[in-house]
Amino acid sequence: MTNQERRQPNTESDAELRAGLTHEQLAALVTLEHFRWHLRFVRRPMFRDPIPVVFHADGRYAVLEPDGSVNENPGFDIRK
Repeated sequence: MTNQERRQPNTESDAELRAGLTHEQLAALVTLEHFRWHLRFVRRPMFRDPIPVVFHADGRYAVLEPDGSVNENPGFDIRK
C-alpha cells in the first residue's frame, strides 16, 4: 500500500468558488480580502448550504457563516 496524496489540486475559478454564497458572505469576503484573507475552498455538503473557508496570510483559517460573520472555531480541522 502506497501513501500517495489523494487530494486533487483546487482547480475552481474564483467565480466558481463564489457561486452559491449569500449576499452577506460575499460582502464579508470583499472586506476580508482587504485584510489579507482569501477564499481557499468551499465545502459543499449534500442538502446543506455551502461552507466557504477563508485563509489568512499567517496560516489562520475561518468559515464565513451564512449571515456574513466570521467563525474562527468552526468545529472541524483543516489539513494544511
